[in-house]
Amino acid sequence: MIPNITRGSRMAGLMVYLVSTDADKTKNSHTEPRLVAGDAAIMAWYDDGVLDHEDAVAIAKHLDQPRKAYGVEVKIKDFAWDATNKERVHVGYKDASVWHCSLSLRAEEGALTDQQWGDIANDFVDAMGFTATSGKAQCRWAAINHGTSENGNHHIHIAVSLVREDGTKASTHADYKKAQQTCRQLEVKYGLEQLSAVYATRGYDRAEKATAVRDEREMHRVSLARKVRASASASATEAEFVRRARDTGMLVRPRYAKNTTDVIVGYSVAERPRPGERPIWFGGGTLATDLRLGALRENWMDTPQHASQAAAEWNAAARNKRTVSRTGREKATPPPEMWVEYTRNATALAEQLRAISRDDHATWAKAARDVSGAFAAWSYRLEATPGPLAATAAELSRTAQLREPREHSKPISLPSIAGTAMLFMAASSRNQTAAQTALMVQLINTAFAVYEMHAQAGRAREAGRIRSVVEHQLAPFTASMPKAVSAGAEQQPASEAAVPPRAIDIARRGIAPIRPGSAVPTTPTASTVKTYQPSRNDSGPGLDR
Repeated sequence: MIPNITRGSRMAGLMVYLVSTDADKTKNSHTEPRLVAGDAAIMAWYDDGVLDHEDAVAIAKHLDQPRKAYGVEVKIKDFAWDATNKERVHVGYKDASVWHCSLSLRAEEGALTDQQWGDIANDFVDAMGFTATSGKAQCRWAAINHGTSENGNHHIHIAVSLVREDGTKASTHADYKKAQQTCRQLEVKYGLEQLSAVYATRGYDRAEKATAVRDEREMHRVSLARKVRASASASATEAEFVRRARDTGMLVRPRYAKNTTDVIVGYSVAERPRPGERPIWFGGGTLATDLRLGALRENWMDTPQHASQAAAEWNAAARNKRTVSRTGREKATPPPEMWVEYTRNATALAEQLRAISRDDHATWAKAARDVSGAFAAWSYRLEATPGPLAATAAELSRTAQLREPREHSKPISLPSIAGTAMLFMAASSRNQTAAQTALMVQLINTAFAVYEMHAQAGRAREAGRIRSVVEHQLAPFTASMPKAVSAGAEQQPASEAAVPPRAIDIARRGIAPIRPGSAVPTTPTASTVKTYQPSRNDSGPGLDR
């Protein structure tokens, strides 16, 4: 169950909107708006009949009566965007006596009865401290059910007046966090699908999806997150990350600390716009919690020299000038032996993860981040349009994002697979090799370890999503790849390769440990020695999706 909190000043406007059935005045089509819960007086006056405009006005008047009677003002800080300094600034205070929260279920969970929603709403406002169970005078409130959303999500809306019946103000301190915790408790109590209290992904605006559907493309937020994740995972330094990010075709710009031009504290990225259009920028933290610059820096080498190199590359990106270094690591071709090394590391990682406590969320997030980055890099290299590799990267990235990162300890040391993203970024987009197959199997092994962790922790939704994408999307893809061959044997063409077992079965039982030299031929083939030189004009997969 997902809570979404907003604040406002017009109770009548909110209630009229919630009961409106005029399709031209609502974002979703409202049907049969009705009360499912509320304070005692509201429930004594209204039954479960359909509400109209007159009812909405009367309910709003009742809810707002204590505020008007006592002349109490409830205000919150008001912010505006300062275009000069490119930051939000405090410009005063605004009225915010109306507390509004929607509680939504996934479409797959189906609908609840009004009685069930009523019980949930009563428990929710009790837990939030708005009723007499808090030991204080109650707030007046009402819960409205007006049908499903356009995406099929069943939900209710709860409107609360923050002026209690004795004229005191209700506290909303930490209400977002408290609402999330309350929903987790109610999921258990009412047998609803339990969402993770540990992992959280960024949402998106309704207009973003509508624009993407109209333009028949992927949402920019999604494609940008995948490119940033691939570039970050493939990089050993911050300067290399900036160059790799620009090579994917993204526009990149730094965010400087106040009054400086060499202290970078954040970044934004955008897809290249069409002629005549302006770029739409997204900050790293709005793409994913683990893509904030501070989080990314935890995985890169950090010395004064590296910091200076990074600042130079950021400044070049800000001015849309050529990269400072043109001989970085991203220009080199990794030796074939590196495929064996990282395949061996991935094997060890998958095995060791199964001994990690499912409560060690930082370690699991780090492992998921590395594996997601590898799939994101391979997707960029192989998929002209988002496919199974992109889908797998997206699902694993959910586990990489901790809701409260600072509340967790540092991840423990495990075999590193961060370099796998670098290998995939440098791989040819035309020739799939036996080495890629061997590494792919071990990455699936690691993905399945993440699945098992969620399943054992009772997070059925997260576990089900990972299993579904691996079993239904990734397995057919691996069946088309070359078969891993022994040292010295000729590589089998993809079309003649024997179809391996389902990827999910490989992941469940694991495979024999990788022996040195068994993943790639001892004599490099033409495809393995070919050097890939990325350029800013590269029209390879991943651009303009």
